[in-house]
Amino acid sequence: MAHLYIAAPQKSSGKTTLSIGLCREFRRRGLAVQPFKKGPDYIDPLWLTQAADRQCYNLDYHTMASAEIAEVFARELETADLGVIEGNVGLFDSTHLDGAFSNAELAKQLRSPLVLVVNCHGMARGIAPLLLGYQAFDPALRIAGVILNKVGGMRHGENLVRVVEHYTDLPVLGLLRRDDEIAIAERHLGLIPSNEAGDAERWVEAIRHRVADQLDVDRLIAVAEEGARPHVSSRPMQVRHEAGPTLRIGIARDEAFGFYYPDDLRAFAESGAELVPFSPLRDPELPEVDALFIGGGFPECRMRALEENRSMRQHIAEFIADGGPVYAECGGLMYLCEGLHWKGERGSMVGALKAEVEMRSGPQGRGYVRLSETDAFPWPRVHSGSVEIAAHEFHHSALIQPNPSWRYAYRVLRGVGIDGAHDGVVQGNLLACYSHLRGVGSARWTDRFLAHVRDCLGG
Repeated sequence: MAHLYIAAPQKSSGKTTLSIGLCREFRRRGLAVQPFKKGPDYIDPLWLTQAADRQCYNLDYHTMASAEIAEVFARELETADLGVIEGNVGLFDSTHLDGAFSNAELAKQLRSPLVLVVNCHGMARGIAPLLLGYQAFDPALRIAGVILNKVGGMRHGENLVRVVEHYTDLPVLGLLRRDDEIAIAERHLGLIPSNEAGDAERWVEAIRHRVADQLDVDRLIAVAEEGARPHVSSRPMQVRHEAGPTLRIGIARDEAFGFYYPDDLRAFAESGAELVPFSPLRDPELPEVDALFIGGGFPECRMRALEENRSMRQHIAEFIADGGPVYAECGGLMYLCEGLHWKGERGSMVGALKAEVEMRSGPQGRGYVRLSETDAFPWPRVHSGSVEIAAHEFHHSALIQPNPSWRYAYRVLRGVGIDGAHDGVVQGNLLACYSHLRGVGSARWTDRFLAHVRDCLGG
């Protein structure tokens, strides 16, 4: 079970583009490729999933214990030929002075050969002290090779290779020239998600072609084969089927809503629930379901289409008013409010929450959050464990004058949430928040939500 860790000195060095191209090229060569993404992220995993044709899984120290990360890594890699882990931010970046939870620490934990991607734009001989410093900073971390990205041309590339070979012992595994034609468009929270990009497949293939043409793919495979074989637990996967009829959970999935963790969706299935997709953009009404899960996305980018689908907005409003259990995160929260303001225009939304939402130029909440449950939290506890929740938030929107009478499920210990102090509006059987939960660690939210749905159904 070979594996590679793709990291960089800093963010925006080209890790995602390279990882997409490698996943697709490995797949083209007949290998079963398992992608992973470090940290909380929805957008990069969507692209990696498309490139590899296998679901990408997140490995995140904030929401997962080290043992759980190892378990997920080993479990998913067991049925693959090769794993690709895409790092986040810079290789050694960490909020901890000792570098805890950094890419370097994860690469060491997984014992993955690490390939360093360097943005060489405007760089020449200065690449040598950069690489030497990265090698010397943590002797326990082995950098298996370097990929020189955003190279200006043949002369620039030849000079860089000469410098690297003269001053370091790092093999150059390829040079990627600057190429705006394969740059995936970005917006306020990063790349445009692949579920929105109508030509996503064309982008993936274009990236693959450049990667195959400009990198030593055979040597990268050989490097990956040096990765340590992960330990696979002998414990069988636990399937938590509940007694009683299967619950049907409507899940919003289209170009406006697509931010879901595969761990969570798998947990629903393991607990005996059936996920029933519906589109707030196109479907005229809800399917026959027992509850709704409306995740994150970019509803502002589909504001007019969401507004024009009046029948769906009405059906969702009636479902909530009739006591139907609903869980909404971030983009889902925005959609359930009365109106959405963006670029000087307003679009009418569902109206279940009496508030307006405004898109702003800068992040209103971005990063890790910690939440403490209040007495208003509506879901039952189905196991012992901490009631402090590790989650994350990514939003450029803010609620305008939140209703002072709202009840909140969470106190925000770290982060922003709705008003800097609270998150999770509780209204009837609706819970809507900016924070994104993951069904990992001690926060098995899917079990609690399903228990809440059963309680609402009277059984």
